[in-house]
Amino acid sequence: MSIFDQNLQYVKDEVGKILSTSPLVIRKYTEHLLKSEGKYIRACAVLAAAENVDGTIHYDAVKFAASIEVLHLATLVHDDVMDDANVRRGIPTLHKLYGRKTAVICGDYLMAASLSLANKVDRKHDYLDYSLPMYMEEIAMGELSQHLNNGNYRLKMKDYLKIIEGKTAKLFEAAMYAGVATSDDPHAQHADYKTIGNHVGMIFQLLDDVMDFEETERTAKKPVQSDFEQGVVTLPLIHAFDTYPELLEQVEKEPLSREAINSAVAKAGGVKYTQDCATNYYETAKERINKLEIQPDKRARLMGILNLSMRVQ
Repeated sequence: MSIFDQNLQYVKDEVGKILSTSPLVIRKYTEHLLKSEGKYIRACAVLAAAENVDGTIHYDAVKFAASIEVLHLATLVHDDVMDDANVRRGIPTLHKLYGRKTAVICGDYLMAASLSLANKVDRKHDYLDYSLPMYMEEIAMGELSQHLNNGNYRLKMKDYLKIIEGKTAKLFEAAMYAGVATSDDPHAQHADYKTIGNHVGMIFQLLDDVMDFEETERTAKKPVQSDFEQGVVTLPLIHAFDTYPELLEQVEKEPLSREAINSAVAKAGGVKYTQDCATNYYETAKERINKLEIQPDKRARLMGILNLSMRVQ
């Protein structure tokens, strides 16, 4: 097992410990979340950014990575409640099994656990510029902004991009920033890593929004074809409204069927437009990665995460 893979296993162990040893009153619910283990992409981002020239990774990066994964899990629990989702990663959501109030409180507990773990790093004095609570605020504000814009069919692209930057991209930015902050690289350019993480997150959300128009729930393992019904306006639809203003006027007068919306998005090329936007973020992030003064293995790892965001295998 490589040093990187060994540290990734440490992250999984830390997350597992938090979920399986939580207070008894909540343990049944947190243990349920262990059944839907994710891909640990954000943890990989932390560890990749943290990798030193000799391949070693400080254990503080493991703690930060576990903290960010737990925070991500908390946001998923809350998202599922707001979206009334039935499944997440192929298994029943927490609120469907145990109720909305229980799920919300469980998500709150996970946020607190995330902060507690991040506070246990050894070299706190080295990370004074890194603030997980600040990122948590931005994530919450992104979610709130999306909620407040539900049904706002006149949402502009720049406002949509600001929303998804908060709700999704900021956590990836936090991951890359946390990782590089723990590294011993004297040439580390924190701003570049933050931009790379931010753009990885933007790509993930843009293509996730495309998925709502392309995939089935069986293949996505989560609800699709649901954003419009819940009033969530995403870029494929924004582009369709920009292309066909009469469609915007129509939807504001009377509800449109999902079939009509899908047809309009397809006719306007909304999916391709969104994919092209994701590609622009990809090219910028790729340029930043290529200019970093790092070892080839680390560059390849960072590129692997970026490619994964574009669904490039």
